[in-house]
Amino acid sequence: MFESSKKRYLTRGVNDTIPFEIQLFLWEAVDNMPAPKDYLQVFNLSVENGLQVIHHTSEQPEFDMTYILTTVSNSVESKIYIIDDGEQCTML
Repeated sequence: MFESSKKRYLTRGVNDTIPFEIQLFLWEAVDNMPAPKDYLQVFNLSVENGLQVIHHTSEQPEFDMTYILTTVSNSVESKIYIIDDGEQCTML
């Protein structure tokens, strides 16, 4: 799952609402997590005390990690999914 050789896509909604630096961080979070990886990665983005907080989870195997980004200038609140369908990966 999530091999670097697969093509990566994102929806127009993600492109329009999620800053590019956060998009890159989410791809890197998936790349750097331990194998095996679930086909579905879930990211809850929130703003706490002016900082961007990203809560990353998956179900099989269970994974739970929270990141705090201090250098993001445009913090957002959203829920993002990254799916590996076997042929490509999509952020939506």
